[in-house]
Amino acid sequence: MTPPPPRAHTLRLVLGDQLNPLHSWFAEHDAGVVYVLMEVRQETDYVMHHAQKILAIFAALRDLARQLRAAGHRVRYVAIDDASNRQSLPGNLAALMAHYGAQRLQYQHPDEWRLDEQLRTWGAEQTFAVEAVGSEHFYTSRTEVADTFRGRPQWLMEHFYRRMRQRHRVLMDEVGEPEGGHWNYDHDNRKPWPGTPATPPDARPTHDHSALWATIVAAGVQSFGNPQAAQLRWPVNRAEALAWLDHFITATLPHFGDYEDAMSTRSARLFHSLLSFALNTKMLNPREVVQRAEAAYRAGTAPLPAVEGFIRQILGWREYVRGIYWAHMPGYDERNALGHTAPLPDWFWTGHTRMRCMQHAVGQSLEHAYAHHIQRLMVIGNFALMAGLSPAAVHRWYLGVYIDAFEWVEVPNTVGMSQFSDGGLLATKPYVSSAAYIDRMSDYCTGCHYDKKLKVGERACPYNALYWDFFARNEAVLGSNLRLGMVYRQLQKMQGPQLDALREHAAGLRTRLGAL
Repeated sequence: MTPPPPRAHTLRLVLGDQLNPLHSWFAEHDAGVVYVLMEVRQETDYVMHHAQKILAIFAALRDLARQLRAAGHRVRYVAIDDASNRQSLPGNLAALMAHYGAQRLQYQHPDEWRLDEQLRTWGAEQTFAVEAVGSEHFYTSRTEVADTFRGRPQWLMEHFYRRMRQRHRVLMDEVGEPEGGHWNYDHDNRKPWPGTPATPPDARPTHDHSALWATIVAAGVQSFGNPQAAQLRWPVNRAEALAWLDHFITATLPHFGDYEDAMSTRSARLFHSLLSFALNTKMLNPREVVQRAEAAYRAGTAPLPAVEGFIRQILGWREYVRGIYWAHMPGYDERNALGHTAPLPDWFWTGHTRMRCMQHAVGQSLEHAYAHHIQRLMVIGNFALMAGLSPAAVHRWYLGVYIDAFEWVEVPNTVGMSQFSDGGLLATKPYVSSAAYIDRMSDYCTGCHYDKKLKVGERACPYNALYWDFFARNEAVLGSNLRLGMVYRQLQKMQGPQLDALREHAAGLRTRLGAL
């Protein structure tokens, strides 16, 4: 008969996006504390996830468990195929609390509303003590953005970003003014990539997680996308994440600003950092990433526009969208201001479309579980918005396909920024464009089945007719938006046969999205 385990007074739950080995929890050793890490179907199944996302999180969880054990902590790891795994957080926690005879459960505040509500509600029903502590990760509290914008009809990121720069003394000169005399260098960061300078090599180590992947498949977990299990390149621990941060700062950051909006079939990464997975799982702290980038500017190894653009994404946008999320959940993920209901075409799961831009952006997402922000916003999101796809379906796809997607960051970016489904709370106008923008910023239109210059006809680029139809279709909602005045003046000039032909063609496109 197996003897019972040594009793513990406290269990501490570590979630799959809480992989920070420097959390204060781990600073002291207590034989009465057991750290609990789990692989559960509750988390693999709430949406269908990309194979690499499941694989990388499980591998990183297992690596953190290894680190904690090596440091002398007690760890209970519940693997996906364990016979005792009840496949939910509450089910496993209840069993483990009884198993160890513990009197207290602690967990770090989850960053997704569904988990926060689940643990809070379940915890309130227990007879033992349940305590939530901070994750020690973000610059701001959950409520800080809401407090900043209380009473304002629009919550503009630029206002928040400047306040964050001032408070944390980031890229500020000795008299308290922004470095270089400007807060924002977006105007310098909009260049297409001509093929030079060469993109730096992918220096991330490869991992063979074939055995783990076989375990995940055998457990019945459903997924999509290429698992790349034998050569997975996403970091599994803080040491690997720091090494990649070093590489980005020295080899990539200098050119990040110039080409942050560029797209190319010749490179999936261009000059982007690929740090978001390590950041969003908390292997890296945003403060150290910001500090490293600013230090590169101070040392003269990276130009100010590149450094400012990169820091704005972390100190500004990342904290801002988290605040938007917590201020408007629950329910923000269900908003649909434009009433869009069309299902996603099947090629969202295959990449098999004749639109070369979507073929590449969707195909890259399926192959690597990654696409950069302009691909997500101005190719995939742009098409989804103009085609009238259901924002809830778009949200679930984005949440599942991208390795860095967790609800707190993905929902505002998709529902608010990309699909304008919050009616303009986050974005001052819809982010849509015709083929002209995509052609200017990429090589996607070269060799495409469709002609970027044609607006109607079988070979006309779908983005062109869909663009004008989108604004005509939504004039009641968008017509009074001052930022769209030029668009609606142009639309007025097109009234008659020209606009009728565009709208008729767009209507036909929207009935056969799966065949495009």
